[in-house]
Amino acid sequence: MEKWYLMTIVVLIGLTVRWTVSLNSYSGAGKPPMFGDYEAQRHWQEITFNLPVKQWYFNSSDNNLQYWGLDYPPLTAYHSLLCAYVAKFINPDWIALHTSRGYESQAHKLFMRTTVLIADLLIYIPAVVLYCCCLKDISTKKKIANALCILLYPGLILIDYGHFQYNSVSLGFALWGVLGVSCDWDLLGSLAFCLAINYKQMELYHSLPFFCFLLGKCFKKGLKGKGFVLLVKLACTVVASFVLCWLPFFTEREQTLQVLRRLFPVDRGLFEDKVANIWCSFNVFLKIRDILPRHIQLIMSFCFTFLSLLPACIKLILQPSSKGFKFTLVSCALSFFLFSFQVHEKSILLVSLPVCLVLSEIPFMSTWFLLVSTFSLLPLLLKDELLMPSVVTTMAFFIACVTSFSIFEKTSEEELQLKSFSISVRKYLPCFTFLSRMIQYLFLISVITMVLLTLMTVTLDPPQKLPDLFSVLVCFVSCLNFLFFLVYFNIIIMWDSKSGRNQKKIS
Repeated sequence: MEKWYLMTIVVLIGLTVRWTVSLNSYSGAGKPPMFGDYEAQRHWQEITFNLPVKQWYFNSSDNNLQYWGLDYPPLTAYHSLLCAYVAKFINPDWIALHTSRGYESQAHKLFMRTTVLIADLLIYIPAVVLYCCCLKDISTKKKIANALCILLYPGLILIDYGHFQYNSVSLGFALWGVLGVSCDWDLLGSLAFCLAINYKQMELYHSLPFFCFLLGKCFKKGLKGKGFVLLVKLACTVVASFVLCWLPFFTEREQTLQVLRRLFPVDRGLFEDKVANIWCSFNVFLKIRDILPRHIQLIMSFCFTFLSLLPACIKLILQPSSKGFKFTLVSCALSFFLFSFQVHEKSILLVSLPVCLVLSEIPFMSTWFLLVSTFSLLPLLLKDELLMPSVVTTMAFFIACVTSFSIFEKTSEEELQLKSFSISVRKYLPCFTFLSRMIQYLFLISVITMVLLTLMTVTLDPPQKLPDLFSVLVCFVSCLNFLFFLVYFNIIIMWDSKSGRNQKKIS
């Protein structure tokens, strides 16, 4: 009883922080003509309620795709429609066709904030609580601390409640998927992950680890026996899930193609905004977006992404384990973020979720990564006037991690899960005994750099000739950190020869 009492308090703390952040502001408030992402979510309710399904993704006089046209999969549209029915019941003006554009009122803000909170309560938060409760080999106190730290992760709170989106829905479904396949409820896990993809197409960042882990399970059971039966069941589950979600758009070929064009806007080019990935950072020195044709950019992006995630995926197929699955989720999502085509800065949340899942296993490195991921969102958060909420939530998260996990005492090679790697290197370089100390110094340099850059961005005016100087520096510094983490997580994966036996299992 005490465990559930404390877990309830943790959930209430998480909800209180979320609601407090939502009271600050939201993306695009009072800024015509587009008004920001808050208006995008409201506009999708307007479109899905007032237009027939066949017109949701097509440009028309009633649906100008240049004005926040739907560009997410069908489940997002259905969610918008559900919210629209509630909005219609409360106040029809909120979703009136054309006349509701840029609608702003205190009552509507309260309604929209409540929809995000309810989505969190129904999908994301229960998944976090159950995941932490099911962790093996750690005390009840650590499970509760783990849940607190995950629920206090500032990146997701600031984007969903400040910037205003529903990332917790797709991430929540993905987490239910992780729980399912880790507990051998493979069909339920596959169903949950299919719902995640059909809510936001960026969940494809996690798709290869799911595929490889389940395929590895099938191989392990034997493809001539139980493994083949499982493979067929999984295939049927995936196909049935997608067919049900896309059924209204399968009536005509052009309908399906138009939705796909909206989901994968290749015409936008390699990148749009300043994102902490390779292409944006490299573009500072060499204008690859202007030099290379678009189809070459697409091929180059695909090759780099595929090659960077291939080793971890092969390892997962050959040695499927819950621990390997979670670390491969981190590695693959980070590869997609760093190298793939048309990445948005908010996509770092797709890497942050699996990092949260290994917080109890490598608390020092996970905390460091989650701090960097929030810092990488700084230009977007400043644009939405979320500086104070970002500082407060980041400090609260950091204090919670330090207090709960004593992260500065977890920096030995063994605690960092680098012992196998270090032993391998010392066979050739006996003097290689400074890895742990080097990582501590890198952490210190990283934190100091992030603090200084934040202060400079807030207090100094950039040179007139370089108006984007600070935002570019934020992206570049974050990208360097992410490259380091990509190497780190791949080292853990490739040197973990006992992942199938010595792991903190989910039961």
